[in-house]
Amino acid sequence: MSDVRAALGLSRPVNAVKATLADYYELSKPRIVYLLLITTVAAMIMASRGIPPLPLLFWTVLGGGLAAASAGAFNCVYDGDIDRLMRRTAMRPVPLGRISPRDGILYAAAIGAISLVILYVFVNPLAAWIALAGNVYYVLIYTIWLKRITPLNIVIGGAAGAVPPLVGWAAVTHQIGGPALGLFALIFLWTPPHFWALALMTENDYAKANVPMLPNVSGPERTKREIVYYSILLVAASLALYPLHVMGLLYFVAAAVLGGIFLFDAFQTWRVGTNVAARRLFKYSLLYLALMCLMMVIDRIVA
Repeated sequence: MSDVRAALGLSRPVNAVKATLADYYELSKPRIVYLLLITTVAAMIMASRGIPPLPLLFWTVLGGGLAAASAGAFNCVYDGDIDRLMRRTAMRPVPLGRISPRDGILYAAAIGAISLVILYVFVNPLAAWIALAGNVYYVLIYTIWLKRITPLNIVIGGAAGAVPPLVGWAAVTHQIGGPALGLFALIFLWTPPHFWALALMTENDYAKANVPMLPNVSGPERTKREIVYYSILLVAASLALYPLHVMGLLYFVAAAVLGGIFLFDAFQTWRVGTNVAARRLFKYSLLYLALMCLMMVIDRIVA
């Protein structure tokens, strides 16, 4: 059958379509989208104290996913010039010339508009406007303004990545509640140590692209200290949700254990100072955020 398709000239168009779809998929930064959707769904389950209505869950995830993909695509297009200079990002579709900046912008604008319509019509206006505000902040404040001028880009820009739980909570309750704000704070404080651990591993890349990340501006030693400071703030904020009566005892115990591991890895990154230690912290930080979301959900339902 494959020989027949090749003889008829059908395999090349099919493969070309698959390749193009794969390029647009990568343009959307799917791994980040999945992580953001985890926090969105966690907030929805907490707000519902159980599984939210499935149609609401579907439209919120679809709209929120498209919104995040739109922001990621805008970021990839705007950063095409620096992405081609860094080994970690050089294989993205725009630096490779597989997607033109014009087509990338059109794609990002289209799915962004679709996400706004979906959230506004099938979820509620508040969720739609929060998602739009998060996208505008990420594209204009972080990508276009902060990223290339200050090593605090991740600290200030991290607020954009903390918006999805607000969308999820608003989708269920039509307002913003305490647990959603708690998750917002955790993600905001989690972002610097997470990305600085990555920056320690790719310091030369950022220096080559002239992006002012903390390691290549203030040095690795200062970066490791900042990772420890922000990790302490992160764990302290996570534990504070219990005495503030935002979360319960089950969450507090889990947060103490998970936070203790986070602090250990952060101190190891500072003390040992190797890329291996930084990579361990980076990988664990992803697991930490997912498990914290899970424990917040379990605590909310059980409590």
